[in-house]
Amino acid sequence: MQTPANQIAKPAAAARQPQPTAVRRLTTAGLMQDQREVEIEHAGRIYRLRITQLNKLILTA
Repeated sequence: MQTPANQIAKPAAAARQPQPTAVRRLTTAGLMQDQREVEIEHAGRIYRLRITQLNKLILTA
């Protein structure tokens, strides 16, 4: 006897896939703390995040 297509069991691996997590959101006010420029260290390098006169963000290495 055949099983109807809408009753076919999903593989166990598909049922155990982790759910996506929400992306963490930061505000520039919280990150910059009243400064126009901060340094960020990543993988041994220093990056500078700065707010321009036009209120845009620039990240440089």
